[in-house]
Amino acid sequence: MFREEKAQIAKKFMMHERDTGSTAVQIALLTQRIRHLTEHVKRHKKDIHSRYGLQKLVEKRKRLMKYLKRTDYRTYVKVLKELGLRDVK
Repeated sequence: MFREEKAQIAKKFMMHERDTGSTAVQIALLTQRIRHLTEHVKRHKKDIHSRYGLQKLVEKRKRLMKYLKRTDYRTYVKVLKELGLRDVK
């Protein structure tokens, strides 16, 4: 992922001007990495290490989404809508 692409994604979910580490920004960046890695794994079916890394990223995003849902539901709904994700149980 390029620096400009990351900055553009972060800008969309920032709470304030210098916000780069809030939960919403982290979820958005992880989602972009997951989508990129998913395409890689589809092309390279035998790349087991990347598949394992993808699973770890998905689990991390899931934990962050549960936290965001518990602490700031309004932002959680916004993130789901913007990224096209499903509700976490």
